[in-house]
Amino acid sequence: MEVRSESEVHVRSEKVLPLQGQMIQRTKLKVLFIRVCSSILIWTCLVQLIAVWELYNPRWFSGFTGYTTKMSVHVEGTLPLLPPRNYTNNGFLQVSCNGGLNQMRAAICDMVTVARLLNLTLVVPELDKTSFWADPSNFDDIFDVRHFIDSLRDEVRIIKRLPKRFSRRYGYQPLEMPPVSWSNEKYYLQQILPLFSKHQAIHFNRTDTRLANNGIPLELQKLRCRVNFQALKFTPDIEALGEKLVRMLQERGPFVALHLRYEMDMLAFSGCTHGCTEEEAEELKRLRYAFPWWREKEIVSEEKRSQGLCPLTPEEAALILQALGFDKDIQIYIASGDIYGGERRLASLRAVFPKIVKKDMLLEPGELQHFQNHSSQMAALDFIVSTASNVFVPTYDGNMAKVVEGHRRYLGFKKTIRLDRKRLVELLDLHQNGTLTWDEFTATVRQSHEGRMGQLARRRVIADKPKEEDYFYANPQECLCESKTCDDLFGPDNSTAVQ
Repeated sequence: MEVRSESEVHVRSEKVLPLQGQMIQRTKLKVLFIRVCSSILIWTCLVQLIAVWELYNPRWFSGFTGYTTKMSVHVEGTLPLLPPRNYTNNGFLQVSCNGGLNQMRAAICDMVTVARLLNLTLVVPELDKTSFWADPSNFDDIFDVRHFIDSLRDEVRIIKRLPKRFSRRYGYQPLEMPPVSWSNEKYYLQQILPLFSKHQAIHFNRTDTRLANNGIPLELQKLRCRVNFQALKFTPDIEALGEKLVRMLQERGPFVALHLRYEMDMLAFSGCTHGCTEEEAEELKRLRYAFPWWREKEIVSEEKRSQGLCPLTPEEAALILQALGFDKDIQIYIASGDIYGGERRLASLRAVFPKIVKKDMLLEPGELQHFQNHSSQMAALDFIVSTASNVFVPTYDGNMAKVVEGHRRYLGFKKTIRLDRKRLVELLDLHQNGTLTWDEFTATVRQSHEGRMGQLARRRVIADKPKEEDYFYANPQECLCESKTCDDLFGPDNSTAVQ
């Protein structure tokens, strides 16, 4: 047997020890690598599960995410893209939205839903540039177009523009038509879908209220909500400035967003001139006649006011806010454009509530410069502030009032005071002619609005009168509950009111 010297053994051991150390180090690295990979895999699976759950149960997370001012701060915004839905394309749908920002917003939700129902490819909607406001903004000036396309890719294919072969430049004449208002899915399946077999591309040139409030399958109603609450995210510039406005207001304390719809276009087209001078009333009438597409020309203002069809004046709004019990030191953010009559008409409101603020009072001129002459972008800022406010009070139930109300319901039934203008006009006149004392006036105003604070309520359905029933986007009840009948939210005895 060979006998090694002590020096040889020592040298060999010196060689073996480093090798053993390297092997131990490699083993540790392998274990660490496995742990890291396992953690990544687990978190990826968890995130994907959350994403899928959030798509169909978005309100489940409302208590955990702490919704803030950004309407589009949802889990899915930071998650990997869901796989695209695979379907046979039946054609291309091009849409031109009409109206103001919130009317167009609701229309976009409807048109995505129609495209999904008919298995169409939707072209990014065109926004209205020819209305009274003449806002030149494109879709991507207001909404994050990439987020819009990506967040809906598992439901519908959306492209930025029609393929060249369908353009007029190449001699193609797409069918242009407005779909019938307040239509259900049968109309689109039976009357619109067959048109795509003849016309591969169809252009809807009007999109306002083209989908019914009720009688729509649950999965389509939920898709309308998903587009509204998740896919339609404002651009980073708009969101950043909107958040800054909210932050500045919140630092000063609670605030009310007053949607004071006492603007020139509203007064001109509604014919509401209560509180205006004769010269102002004539100016508004001339404006109404200057737009040939507005059918109603001769309007009796006091008749419309008595029917509750006029926005409250700034002076009336001041009295109503007082009667509802708002403290004189509360901040009131005017969520609207230029008030007709300017500061003169705001004087009564400011005398009672001195902490009235507007966008241009909070921000530097340079910060708003980019948004000037872009009414829809300015309305987007008001939308962000209004959804984040402690209380939202619209003085007219137009599209912004309804869409903001729906968002506030979705965010946890935040307080929205829906003013009963017909009743309030009666009370205001009785108080101002001395029939009602201030205490009587105040008590009656509060009593008549106890159930109009944005509480849980089923959407009111009026058969064959969709204009008179509750608007889907003001109360999207299907998206606020878990069960098909919403009995989990309202209870079995609180059935949908049908008249």
